[in-house]
Amino acid sequence: MEAHAQATAPELRPLGVGEIVDVAIKIYWRNALTLFRIVLVVVAPVQLVSSLVTTSASTNNKLVTTSTDPITGRQTVHLNHPYLLFTGILVITVIVLIPVGAVVLLSLRPSATSTSTAAITVENFTHVFTSTDTLTWLGNSLMVTLGTVLVSVAVAAPAGYVLSRGKSKAVSGYSLLLFVIQSLPVITSVIPLFILFAKLGLVDNLTGLGIIYVGASMSVAIWMMAAYMDSIPIVLEQAAWIDGASLFGAFMRIVLRNSLPGVLSTAVFTFLVSWNDYLVAIVFLRTETKFTLPLGLESFFQQNATDWGSVMAVAVVMMLPPVVVFAVLNRFFSVGGISGSLAGQ
Repeated sequence: MEAHAQATAPELRPLGVGEIVDVAIKIYWRNALTLFRIVLVVVAPVQLVSSLVTTSASTNNKLVTTSTDPITGRQTVHLNHPYLLFTGILVITVIVLIPVGAVVLLSLRPSATSTSTAAITVENFTHVFTSTDTLTWLGNSLMVTLGTVLVSVAVAAPAGYVLSRGKSKAVSGYSLLLFVIQSLPVITSVIPLFILFAKLGLVDNLTGLGIIYVGASMSVAIWMMAAYMDSIPIVLEQAAWIDGASLFGAFMRIVLRNSLPGVLSTAVFTFLVSWNDYLVAIVFLRTETKFTLPLGLESFFQQNATDWGSVMAVAVVMMLPPVVVFAVLNRFFSVGGISGSLAGQ
């Protein structure tokens, strides 16, 4: 009987990465659909009844109204009950945040090899910071990313000013060249760059990686700066020129000072481009101590087993710097700061 039970017992085998991803996707969508049903069945009817009770005293209130522009004759649709829009945004936000919450939750759960019985623990973070090169990878990523941001913004700001204010054929050709470069993915130039950088000794070098990141983000960064500088009236610079300011002085004191939201948007874009990159880094970096965080995260995936606790802990570490950047810089993203600088406008 015992031999028969052993013979018929199913063979246990480790799940492959593809199978794990498939299971994770199914769980994600199951939770997302469950949450959507809860919002659809509970929140929406409650909000609808509340709205109907509130607006029942007025016969003019409708769910959707239209207004016609007397000059153009164009009709505009107005949603009088913003709870529908709020509910939709809430549902989308929650669905998007489900994977983030799952990563954070799994990083705080004991790993498969752990002896801890606690439901919440930080031993995964302790392990990755003390037993792996995570701190080194974090320092490499920060160094490359901050260097890329500083160089990109320093070059993109004056280049965007030329693109915004220049009207010559040379500037138009320069603009077209940027558009062509922007349309090409950086992966198409990785092999030629690898051959060139190997001759220059820049392979397996963070400096070489930073140069590629600067080149990959430069065209979009220049376009972003030019687009924001287009919103700054040129008469402000002309007034500065009349007062004796030079071209560079007017750019620094008038244009660049009022382009802070554009500068920060460009900085955030270049930050994310270099911080999240994996394809370029895996080609150019060979030594484990020079890995960036995406490569370090990939090193936890083994052929037959994966330490998911460590993977989730490093993933949380990767998510924190972008969140901190957005939280700190959010109050500086404002539009219309110079709207009253011109009389009568």
